[in-house]
Amino acid sequence: MEGVRSGDRRALARALSVVERGGDGARDVGQLAFPHGGRAYTVGITGAPGSGKSTLVGSLVTEVRAGGAGPDVAVLAIDPSSPFTGGAILGDRVRLDDHVLDAGVFIRSMATRGHLGGLALATPQAVRVLDAAAFGWVLLETVGVGQVEVEVAGAADTTVVVLNPGWGDAVQANKAGLLEVADLFVINKADRAGVADTRRDLEAMLELSSSADGAWRPPIHETVATRGEGAGAVWASVGDHRAHLEVTGTLAERRSRRLLDELRAIVVRRLERRALALGDGALLDRLHRQVVERRLDPYAAAEEIIAGVSPPP
Repeated sequence: MEGVRSGDRRALARALSVVERGGDGARDVGQLAFPHGGRAYTVGITGAPGSGKSTLVGSLVTEVRAGGAGPDVAVLAIDPSSPFTGGAILGDRVRLDDHVLDAGVFIRSMATRGHLGGLALATPQAVRVLDAAAFGWVLLETVGVGQVEVEVAGAADTTVVVLNPGWGDAVQANKAGLLEVADLFVINKADRAGVADTRRDLEAMLELSSSADGAWRPPIHETVATRGEGAGAVWASVGDHRAHLEVTGTLAERRSRRLLDELRAIVVRRLERRALALGDGALLDRLHRQVVERRLDPYAAAEEIIAGVSPPP
């Protein structure tokens, strides 16, 4: 951790590897990093596969760095793990080749390792380590699953949802829950037909939503990330949203809620491990057989396991 805080990139990479492996080592790294965090601003970039998230991230990094004179930025790119082999390509970095020689940019790919929702389970701890390494900005790129990835909204300070022309209509937008997720909308690949229709549908969705006076209204930007077009306006809106959160006190609320969610998730995982290990797994096997034989329903079996983890007073 001393190496991480002093700017040693090898130490940072090793710390992130420990976090990604999980177990007691990840817990130790998280505990060491926690007192030195709380300063980095996280921006989540999500959207459907193929929407151009990685290319947009590369353009945003260019805006942050401003020719090498801007603040240091870290990119955490989450790649999907194969449900068959467990392997992951970790190929998002291919889109970020322009920044590999920039000493102010740190890029790390992580695999989901079977975790659904577009983010790896180790993401909060990884962000904490990057925060301790004094990165002012951390960009989180999600896998991009289903209609839209919503988990990132709970892991980032600002969430950017990336869409493409012709992706769907207003009904699709509401069904995907975009309004609850997005702080900014980006219509990428705006050099294709259908941009006006996509913007109209998003505007209609925003008009139908009831918002209080002074509430943040997600702006809609058009970009061609392969040429870097529109990235400057997107990054300016990220800054505007950050200022809005700070002025209204919402940023502190979001971070407090995020820590509560993490605390709950840790409790659930630790209790699950303890429950499955009862009697070296014999209790689970016995109850499973009883459920299969219809001699016990799943709820009653679960209650017996829970009682074994924490007996009632």
